[in-house]
Amino acid sequence: MELNKFPVVDVRKVMSGKDGMLYDQDGNPMVAVESFSSQANVTNSTFQPLGSAMERSAMTSYNVKLNLTEIVVQSGLFFERIMEGLRTSRMPVFAFRGVMHSPYEDAKEEVTYRDCVPDGTIDIQNMTIGDLYKRAWSFNCNQSPDLQSSL
Repeated sequence: MELNKFPVVDVRKVMSGKDGMLYDQDGNPMVAVESFSSQANVTNSTFQPLGSAMERSAMTSYNVKLNLTEIVVQSGLFFERIMEGLRTSRMPVFAFRGVMHSPYEDAKEEVTYRDCVPDGTIDIQNMTIGDLYKRAWSFNCNQSPDLQSSL
């Protein structure tokens, strides 16, 4: 017996990576970006009130990470700014805008990420035989993501 007779999602309207784009702080599309993701990591403190067997949690902090992988065609301004930051010990600060366009409706989801600083391991040169030349980047965003529009 089939319990769900109606699809949960209209599969004709499902989006994929071809429907998204990452833009730099000047609004230029970052056309060499192969993939990007952003995550919020929430930290809670737990406590257990007297007389209760249940623990409770309260948010104490969160951080937002933005990760991207780019296909290297040429060393651009983005890479040069990171290399200059390594040389001077003053890392650049970036802003990004992630956009998902609905291919079937005139709607888009747009999130702005500001005050993003390089964080963690960043590929300077990463070559593999038989694979495209790629760089992985990781940023910690020092402002809350700003939802500009939703689908």
